[in-house]
Amino acid sequence: MTPSQSRSCLRWFTTTMRLVQRTNGLFKRTETLLQGSCDFRPRILIDVNKIDMATTVLGFKISMPIMVAPTAMQKMAHPDGEYATARAASAAGTIMTLSSWATSSVEEVASTGPGIRFFQLYVYKNRKVVEQLVRRAEKAGFKAIALTVDTPRLGRRESDIKNRFTLPSNLTLKNFEGLDLGKMDEANDSGLASYVAGQIDRTLSWKDVQWLQTITKLPILVKGVLTGEDARIAIQAGAAGIIVSNHGARQLDYVPATISALEEVVKATQGRVPVFLDGGVRRGTDVFKALALGASGIFIGRPVVFALAAEGEAGVRKVLQMLRDEFELTMALSGCRSLSEITRNHIVTEWDTPRHLPRL
Repeated sequence: MTPSQSRSCLRWFTTTMRLVQRTNGLFKRTETLLQGSCDFRPRILIDVNKIDMATTVLGFKISMPIMVAPTAMQKMAHPDGEYATARAASAAGTIMTLSSWATSSVEEVASTGPGIRFFQLYVYKNRKVVEQLVRRAEKAGFKAIALTVDTPRLGRRESDIKNRFTLPSNLTLKNFEGLDLGKMDEANDSGLASYVAGQIDRTLSWKDVQWLQTITKLPILVKGVLTGEDARIAIQAGAAGIIVSNHGARQLDYVPATISALEEVVKATQGRVPVFLDGGVRRGTDVFKALALGASGIFIGRPVVFALAAEGEAGVRKVLQMLRDEFELTMALSGCRSLSEITRNHIVTEWDTPRHLPRL
């Protein structure tokens, strides 16, 4: 990529972040962990010569609690697309989640080499397509299903409507090639919205979480939970874990940022299943905040795609290393030598009751 293209990518990143964080009148979409929502309470004079960031997710050991979220159509960002992301995640010793709407198939991603990978699933109206896709993912060595539950309809994505977004003619949704579902037709507004309206099952309900368990032995993570009530139902339905996500703040206006919803969900689960945070993480300090609020790990989406667009596989490797280094430094400066030492006492949030300082 040329210096000019890199500068363009940076401008794109900056513009997108401003749009996502903007609050104006009736428009509110909040994805990022806003400055001031959490402040640190570091502990001092603790030997932090050795920091251990390793953890276990659904029985799989990874090098750090930072994983790759499912993001669709990655070959729109870089020709290597999901291939590059898979290789970078594997090199970092962490988990990659492949989107149903990837521009590389489950088999192609598996062919990149060893790695721990999850598969994100949208439920189509044609359940035979869903069964086939889940079994292909299982056969290809994927270790879990991340079921997206917050998209019975696509949110109003005005930039997609303005640009009449559709998948470029040289790309397809590779997992659906041969099923007449791999192409996205042009539309008067958003081709993606039209595709979702035509294919995704609006009748999806909790009974379908149980149905999925009859067609696969893979653990199922429910992605898109924002309330304690739904967290409890997810556990009753047999979910192996919960992913707190607001779909990159692109579905429903006025939902909370993930960091604001996290603690309610964690408390509702009472430790019965792991809870993960997906979305809003931009720095290693954000990872620390999420873990202090009870998350077992976090997933990053936009940083991966921006890095992929800028420098391909090298860019994704770099962003994962940057977050790892920042998180390690945050742990050290907070007096934490392992993930188990990160506690709620290490942060104070804007929704906490005021702390009363002791009298001197």
